[in-house]
Amino acid sequence: MKKLIVLLVLTIIFANIAIFAKKSVISYENAVNSTARASFKILNDTDGDIEIHTGAGFVELNKGSSTGVTCEAGREIRHANKGKKGDVFFVIDDSMCGKTVKLSKYL
Repeated sequence: MKKLIVLLVLTIIFANIAIFAKKSVISYENAVNSTARASFKILNDTDGDIEIHTGAGFVELNKGSSTGVTCEAGREIRHANKGKKGDVFFVIDDSMCGKTVKLSKYL
């Protein structure tokens, strides 16, 4: 009789664990899909190296290099100097998403 009760309790515990594990996976996948955003590329087509602030961090772009940035409308892309923000180059808008933006256009 004790073995039957222990077996029944273990079965109930494992059944609940399986149910809750499936629910948390489903809700996690929904959260990941809802935060997915587009991006665009910033290309340094100038004659020298340049440091920029992307709104999320500082990036140094060597001549001819590029970086990817999340396409979040309203975010400012700024000139930077030794980790300090400078003048605004441009503000991101929805038309930039999925494209390459050349820095020389904004200098």
